[in-house]
Amino acid sequence: MRPVAHLIFFFLITAGLCFTGCKPQTNNKQEPVVKTTYGDISGSMNDSVYAFKGIPYAKAERFMPPQEPDAWDGVRECTEFGPVARQVVPWYPDSVQNENELFSANVWTQGIGDGKKRPVMLWLHGGGFRVGASNDPMTYGQALAKKGDVVFVSINHRLNILGFLDLSACGDKYAKSANVGVLDIVKALEWIQKNIEQFGGNPADVTIVGESGGGGKVGTIMCMPAAKGLFHKAIIQSGTLINTMTKEKSQALGLAVLENLGLTPNEVEKLDTIAYKDLVKAGNDAIAKISGPRKPGSPTMFGFAPSADGDVLLQQPFSPGFADISKDIPLMIGSTLNELMPTAYGEKDLTLEAAKERLAKEYGDKTDEYISLFAEAYPDYTPQDLLSVDKTFRPFTIRTADARAQETDAPLYVYFLAWKSGVDNASKGSFHGLDIPLAFNTVDLRADWTGNTEEAWKLADKMSSAWINFVKTGNPNVEGVLPTWEEYTPENGATMYFDNECSIVNNHDRELMNFIKPMD
Repeated sequence: MRPVAHLIFFFLITAGLCFTGCKPQTNNKQEPVVKTTYGDISGSMNDSVYAFKGIPYAKAERFMPPQEPDAWDGVRECTEFGPVARQVVPWYPDSVQNENELFSANVWTQGIGDGKKRPVMLWLHGGGFRVGASNDPMTYGQALAKKGDVVFVSINHRLNILGFLDLSACGDKYAKSANVGVLDIVKALEWIQKNIEQFGGNPADVTIVGESGGGGKVGTIMCMPAAKGLFHKAIIQSGTLINTMTKEKSQALGLAVLENLGLTPNEVEKLDTIAYKDLVKAGNDAIAKISGPRKPGSPTMFGFAPSADGDVLLQQPFSPGFADISKDIPLMIGSTLNELMPTAYGEKDLTLEAAKERLAKEYGDKTDEYISLFAEAYPDYTPQDLLSVDKTFRPFTIRTADARAQETDAPLYVYFLAWKSGVDNASKGSFHGLDIPLAFNTVDLRADWTGNTEEAWKLADKMSSAWINFVKTGNPNVEGVLPTWEEYTPENGATMYFDNECSIVNNHDRELMNFIKPMD
């Protein structure tokens, strides 16, 4: 797991980026220029790739579904990222946050006006449904657009209490308030349908991709009728935490927020005038009152998140599969060896006996059974591995993949990242998020995680090639680069094992994961 100080340092660096977004221009001399549904925009070009940042795709009032953005005259300069969604974190100061101007998209492409229709990749950032933004350097689309000739799009959307406060108990006006944060994503997909051809993209070939909370968003979109037909493939990276929010729970949370603010349901419109941080405090107090503190390592999400209302969101994803409306969507899904676990890789002299003593606190007289199953799954294991293996994402990835294979014949591919970073301040593990710079071919932008080494670049070439091929064809196979990657079934458990030497493993850790977290 990445140290907190390292994370804060990274976010402070990224927060220093410019967030001015699109600026209206009065002249038409900027190049490149693209005509969108709402007005002309200009961008920049670097190493044969055009970039357009901070493009408005929507507007919205508080707790209301997104609407079409306002049109503009002249050419709007789109060379800087737009403001981020309101959130309370130390790495995004208030100066780069804006509740009304956060609805922006960023596009990287090699094709402007060349008549080609390239596959489109929509990236949904991590941070749960609470924090995050699309400006992270390792998720810039420059590298994939150049290497794979795909059109890469990323977006900002509403988060936390502004994106998921359920006020539906207060009247029909607020019927969709619990899910406006993900309705923003649907609105961005609609923007792609209307505009992406102008950037050399194919609106009939869109893949949605996300890691962590972004993977949860991908799964959520797969259960939303409004998104049907707007995307055609999906990639979920370390995103299988279970969201248990129901309409009953979310309505109760919404009413508790009103009570904490001294408001009745008949006074709900007064929420529009309450300062954001006051809303956040009322929301946090309501969560604590209803749910209590979150338990570390919990596989379930809590707080403000999409609500399964049977209308906007038919069901929660990963429960265990997805809504039938996405049964034809090819899916790639996976996780990493260590994910969010505190790792022991810094303890170079750790012995097996010392590791067993720690394991006994958790497994008691079943410790030897745990080690035996671990040895079957990972024959070359170390004592440090025994204490560091992920116990949350991998079990639920297996559960979800099994359910997906049983609910549809659509292509399904599973991956597992076992390659460990050798960077000291990255805990030297295969931690949560390590697959992003490898799959995005942005090792140079996250060298503090991966190391800017030949080993890292070789694996990045393999993984990014697989991601590109899946985005293009729904099949991640890369002839001559990776072993033949079979589609997954519960019986074969076929999983691409990414390491210095990549291989296909078959149900290699099913017994171990079932021992750690038995599934119903």
